[in-house]
Amino acid sequence: MHCGPADGGAAWYNVAMGSNFARTFGAQPSLPHAHLVSVEADLARGLHAFSIVGLPDKAVEEARDRVASAIKNSGLISPKSTNKKIVISLAPAELKKEGAAFDLPVALSYLLAAEDVDFEPAGKLFAGELALDGTLRPIRGTLSIALLAREKKFTELFIPVENADEAALVSGITIYPVRSLTDILAHLDNKNEFAIAAHVATPRKESGYESDVSLSDIRGQDSAKRGLEIAAAGRHNIALYGPPGTGKTMLARAAAALLPDLSDDEMIEVTSIHSLAGTNDGAVFRPPFRSPHHTSSYASLIGGGTIPRPGEVTLAHRGLLFLDEFPEFHRDVVNALREPLEDAQVSVARARGTATFPANFMLVAALNPCPCGKYGTRECRCMPHSIEKYRRKISGPVADRIDMWVQVGDMPPETLAIKHRRTDDQSKIVRERITKARDRQLARFKGLKDISTNADMGPKEIESRAGLTQKAEDTLVGAARSMKLSARGYHRTIKLARTIADLAESETIEPAHMLEALQYRQRDL
Repeated sequence: MHCGPADGGAAWYNVAMGSNFARTFGAQPSLPHAHLVSVEADLARGLHAFSIVGLPDKAVEEARDRVASAIKNSGLISPKSTNKKIVISLAPAELKKEGAAFDLPVALSYLLAAEDVDFEPAGKLFAGELALDGTLRPIRGTLSIALLAREKKFTELFIPVENADEAALVSGITIYPVRSLTDILAHLDNKNEFAIAAHVATPRKESGYESDVSLSDIRGQDSAKRGLEIAAAGRHNIALYGPPGTGKTMLARAAAALLPDLSDDEMIEVTSIHSLAGTNDGAVFRPPFRSPHHTSSYASLIGGGTIPRPGEVTLAHRGLLFLDEFPEFHRDVVNALREPLEDAQVSVARARGTATFPANFMLVAALNPCPCGKYGTRECRCMPHSIEKYRRKISGPVADRIDMWVQVGDMPPETLAIKHRRTDDQSKIVRERITKARDRQLARFKGLKDISTNADMGPKEIESRAGLTQKAEDTLVGAARSMKLSARGYHRTIKLARTIADLAESETIEPAHMLEALQYRQRDL
């Protein structure tokens, strides 16, 4: 007999030879979507045994002991005290099951099959880790589970109390925050007056744009600040190069505060990623800022592992990825950025499976002109071959995917004087201009899937929506020939000019916008 959320089906039934069967529903959190898991329990007479099948990992296998102790300490008969052969099946069998989120549905499925409780599981989804005393502990990936519950037409989701706020970001489903196994059994028992109160979603709070670094804290470097403004407005990739100590790192950190808040859809998407990775504490309303060290491995940056897991490029999705000392990263790691920088996603293939993770981020790279950073001055002691080797770590295909190359030069001591410090909030002023430019882009791309900024445009959108004037195009054609721009560089220059035009509140791309965009394609490295 088959039963599920669609057909309802009996929660349990008895068959010949004293075998009892029950089914509840759980979920396997994963990217980009969680997977529905049917948790089936079968109890038969015979020598005692308790097994879990369906490709469980170690944490899922250990659920046997956690569930047994939680049931015993909740005042019910422990599975280990029965003369029953207990089989728990997690279907589909070919899907790898990971984590402790199956503890709660396993316990309820067993209790249903043992006839210790009686409730209708159809329309209910359960997730939670059980402590030995029967209380529930928080889990990862709650938001992806809530999204799955809504997609599969479940009406109720039972999760640990600590995960309720996150799950409540998904509308259209009733969230029940559970503290213990005893509470949920009392709630599910129709004869009991106890009921868990449904969780009420808290309203979204406005962001305070808190940042340790403001543009006002950085003296001079007006050209670099202008470059960051353009990059943030259109989500373009930018490289800051110059001698050490000129403010490249500070500029990159200040750029994080220039990005507008995430939209509701982006917030759910980003929160789901960070919930699964365990890097957040609640909803993520601001674009993430990730700054991995230059010794980071290929797997940590791109993603990988025996079972594919997201890396830093995915954790920076819809936000900013800052790579300081860019040429110091391993060459294979740098070259692996080609796919996410071009396709806004990364595919990781391993023996146990293949996964595709989202990776639509704004890259900010910081680098010195040579290993010692003093290139072009008498202080530089680098040999020509070491300079060439240093620069060749950034391959041509990767450099071509970086829209802007901005030089950050030395500042005269007079510029650094305390009396020259700006008192106005420069970041706030720039952020307001960026927000207006982003709003123009949202209006331009309304109705187009997966396109929200100028950097997301493809050839079709460039042709139909960029607003390129004939004079601006003639300017680009002439410059592309002399600068030997690739086809990719040609199109990226148009996208960059479109952002400059948006900041100028111009409906069309004029020659002046194109000339400014072209100057960022030049680099002295």
